[in-house]
Amino acid sequence: FEGNADFPKFKNRKAKQSYTTNLVNGNIELKDGHIKLPKLKLVKIKQHREIPADYKLKSCTISRTKSGKYYVSVLTEYEKDIQPKTIENVIGLDFAMAELYVSSENEKANYPRYYRVMSEKLAKAGRILSKRKKGSARWNKQRLVVAKLHEKVANQRMNFLHHKSKELASNFDAVVIEDLNMKGMSQALHFGKSVHDNGWGMFTTFLA
Repeated sequence: FEGNADFPKFKNRKAKQSYTTNLVNGNIELKDGHIKLPKLKLVKIKQHREIPADYKLKSCTISRTKSGKYYVSVLTEYEKDIQPKTIENVIGLDFAMAELYVSSENEKANYPRYYRVMSEKLAKAGRILSKRKKGSARWNKQRLVVAKLHEKVANQRMNFLHHKSKELASNFDAVVIEDLNMKGMSQALHFGKSVHDNGWGMFTTFLA
């Protein structure tokens, strides 16, 4: 968000920092790079994707990250003519811990392990935070440093997975993947951080 409007207040600091508002009597409106929300003035936004014409706005979800950034996710409804597709070009993907996947054409995703790359900086920032007095100005400043590092890793991972899933969906009529219980695998094989850094679950969601 950009502008002079007051930011939304979140009551519980420990809970997920988000809330959803449904459209009622024009209380939500998108207009010329701005959004109108209940109890807020018109706020300038950076819109990440175009919404098709003749859309019907349904609701929006306001969220705040641990580093203090605000996001709004807008739910819209519109008609789309979906054409039947003949499945001809198919690819299969096998889960790979280090590579994300290996395809039936023996191609690897070459996934950069963002968390591992950032691990030293995260560990150092965490040690500094642990030495600060909780609740102090210096502690809060360092907390933001740690939060921004984690957000950078998450954003890098999400961006890579979006591009890979879009590439596959654009080039193939069908993508066949393994049905894996990632949480169970992580617990049974003690691969917690590796599985989390891999992002297979998020990748399959984007692909779907």
